[in-house]
Amino acid sequence: MRKILLLLVLLCTPVLAQDWAKARLEKSPRHLEWVKVKAGSRTVECFVAYPEVKGKAPCIVLIHEIFGLTDWVRMVADELAAHGYVVIAPDLLSEMGPKGGGTAEFGGDDAARKAVGTLKPEQVTSDLHAAAAYAKTLPAAAPELSVAGFCWGGSQSFRFATTEAGLKRAFVFYGSPPENPEKVVCPVYGFYAENDARINQTLEATEKAMKTAGKTFEPKIHLGAGHGFMRAGAAPDASDANAQACKDGWQRLLELLKK
Repeated sequence: MRKILLLLVLLCTPVLAQDWAKARLEKSPRHLEWVKVKAGSRTVECFVAYPEVKGKAPCIVLIHEIFGLTDWVRMVADELAAHGYVVIAPDLLSEMGPKGGGTAEFGGDDAARKAVGTLKPEQVTSDLHAAAAYAKTLPAAAPELSVAGFCWGGSQSFRFATTEAGLKRAFVFYGSPPENPEKVVCPVYGFYAENDARINQTLEATEKAMKTAGKTFEPKIHLGAGHGFMRAGAAPDASDANAQACKDGWQRLLELLKK
């Protein structure tokens, strides 16, 4: 019986791990909705969060982690909306699921991770441009557009900054740089963990390449934190270092959004 219970716990972990994020979403007073956005021949499911403000609000394209569009990512969208932004978070696994659905159909982090790893760059770019274009058409949206992404999505955020004309700023959370930094169209602000050598080994070369190209790149390393600290630091069982990095990351992000 004990072995059976342990097996059930392990099987449920990917789902239960974000119950705290889902619970916070369910308490949100803001308008949250799902929309279908056409991207060429594809239909991309997007989560949209609206702020409670009188006038039009700046837009943010929010790019999910390698785990897909999870409850935590949707919670981040809602929190950004709480600070006055219209946020659109596309599920880049749309139509990629076993039954033609998106992230939810993969049933856990490992399966979603493998699926994200198969996405073609040109498809991701097309989906992101479609989401951005949709956001710009919303009556509640102001012309200003920023992008933010986490982990795999951080790398995509950096790459999106090389293709989206008129982008105001890009936020890269523990993501790697694009192959063509000279094409970056806006300031890029990086958020990195001290204990993340895989990503941090790229920083020196990235700073050099961006400087040579005359581009703005401002990275910050959060001491004691590990890769994924924005999600890990928000969880109920967060380590002190990750919790502090998450808090500091939010503070910096909100300050930079005002620039």
